[in-house]
Amino acid sequence: MVATLYRDAVLADGTSASLRLGLSVLVHDDRIVWIRPRDGEEDPGDAAVIDCSGACIVPGMVDCHSHLTLPGGAHWIERGADPPAALMRVAEDNGDLQVRSGVRWARDVGAPRGVDPDDGRERALSLGVRDRWRGRRDRPYVRAAGTWLARRGTMPVGVDIEVDDGDGLLAAAMQQLDEGADLVKLYMDGPDRDVAPFTATEVARVVDACHARGAKVTAHATVLPGARECAATQIDSIEHGMQLDAGICASLASHGTAVVSTLTVLRSWRSFATTTDIPRFVSDEGRAAVAAREEAALHSIALAHRSGVRICAGTDFGGGSARANQMAWEVEALVAAGLQPWEALAAATWHGGDLLGEPDAGRIREGGPADFFVVHGDPLSDPSALWRVWKVA
Repeated sequence: MVATLYRDAVLADGTSASLRLGLSVLVHDDRIVWIRPRDGEEDPGDAAVIDCSGACIVPGMVDCHSHLTLPGGAHWIERGADPPAALMRVAEDNGDLQVRSGVRWARDVGAPRGVDPDDGRERALSLGVRDRWRGRRDRPYVRAAGTWLARRGTMPVGVDIEVDDGDGLLAAAMQQLDEGADLVKLYMDGPDRDVAPFTATEVARVVDACHARGAKVTAHATVLPGARECAATQIDSIEHGMQLDAGICASLASHGTAVVSTLTVLRSWRSFATTTDIPRFVSDEGRAAVAAREEAALHSIALAHRSGVRICAGTDFGGGSARANQMAWEVEALVAAGLQPWEALAAATWHGGDLLGEPDAGRIREGGPADFFVVHGDPLSDPSALWRVWKVA
């Protein structure tokens, strides 16, 4: 394979508020051979040269909350009942969109179950997507949670695995791991949103059992009761975190539990409120409800950040109305929540890599994979630069 020299770029890696100026990066066989100042380059041999002057190299982003087999849009719930072959085609489109937008890692946190058209196995479709894409440079690397595990009566019938108690939750979690899931996803908003569907003791049993098998556990928690129960355990992360208080944030920080933000989905709802004819979005009451939820979510993420909780970024595409190529929107939203641009970029890159337990994900280093992309602009002062993708390595 011909080597490629990305010459005279700046680098924004999400580890500080400063750009590294005038760098050249030599890539061979999809690995970074060296990173040198422009005036200190080693001989690149016959490498193809890409003039990156005036452009910025960014580590491949990590979308920590995605739903690869679902298309997004205002009808995302009913689309989960589409035939498995159709949903697998949706995943191909989503994977292409992600890579082209600079996302190199996708953490799938919920997929419909069905018979995989490739291998005939009945399980969460995301697991087949992960296996199908392994080793492909034109698709993201995937870590998949299988399907949602929820208290009976919480979600639309057929979308999730429903259980009645803590014993059922533990058994369902072990089933997910037996079927090949990389992590387990609990649904901690219950049929009664004022009551957590499972106790901290029941959640902890699942966490301990999954950790014993080398797997991580995360939980959907958009409201206080479920988030509070999770915060009392050693769970690895909670998703959304749209209603958090100081006590919950202190507990999350002390346990090293990350919060995966999904502010993008609320912003996408706000855009739907002006463009769609679906009543729940276009009514004055609907618009006000979306605005109130977004304000509360921004406050919660800001509080978690100030409390020392690690923030990781996700879009919730597919499981909400956002789309697969909109990680830049999440970075912008995190800045609106009070993170500095470099901190928001960290949430979208190496913080996600740490949550996945993948030391190279979201990072650029000599000897590491050439998982980066090139944008026009400075994402450390203007996060919208992440929309202006020029090249993907």
